[in-house]
Amino acid sequence: MISSDPHIIVKDLTMAYGDFVLQRDMNFVVNRGDIFIVMGGSGCGKTTLMRHLVGLKEPARGQVFFGKVSFWESEKEERERIMRQFGILYQSGALWSSMTLAENIALPLREYTDLNEAEIREIASLKLSLVGLKGFEDFYPSEISGGMRKRAGLARAMALDPEILFFDELSAGLDPISARLLDDLVLEIRDSLGATIVVITHELPSIFAIGNNSIYLDAEAKAIIARGNPKQLLKESQNPIVRAFLTRGAQTV
Repeated sequence: MISSDPHIIVKDLTMAYGDFVLQRDMNFVVNRGDIFIVMGGSGCGKTTLMRHLVGLKEPARGQVFFGKVSFWESEKEERERIMRQFGILYQSGALWSSMTLAENIALPLREYTDLNEAEIREIASLKLSLVGLKGFEDFYPSEISGGMRKRAGLARAMALDPEILFFDELSAGLDPISARLLDDLVLEIRDSLGATIVVITHELPSIFAIGNNSIYLDAEAKAIIARGNPKQLLKESQNPIVRAFLTRGAQTV
């Protein structure tokens, strides 16, 4: 359920690699239960922003709050505690090819819990069942389709029952039917588990199907040039860059 309770607050964030600045003075809020879309053209810093949010890259300037805790100003132990509340799905799915689907999901459970092997196996089966892969526990990634690999990666991202899920190009490379099924699954996960979801994507069908809030990063301005519900932006934005992005292929909703 979407609420007005801030889950992630980004304040005065500047992203840079050395002297090269990607984005300056970013300010936005992700509320609990949001499916929050980060969109923009190539090179605008979408994936770099995700790296800042999940603790992989420290900002050049500014803060990221989870609740009332300033992540980058916290001690290492506190940052690690917060990061255990995250689930991450990378663009490729990032499954270990030498492990079965169940073994892939078991990795974080073995690392961060005291569960025994029978309990871990049971949870792995449950997570696969949640994404429509019941019965595929002993399959290897090479034995299933691209869409199924994405769903298996999603099952692994949910292994520790995270509060926040981060998806990098969730439906990239999938056929339209598989992509729509994945979008439907994301909505089900948000509604059933109450997770907050941040999605990096440029795929218009997914943006309009699942997003209730968004920001648009512009590479030239090095700033956020639009924010809000993507469907509202499509109807109301007067920015020609945003309109061109959201009307590619005469997309309608």
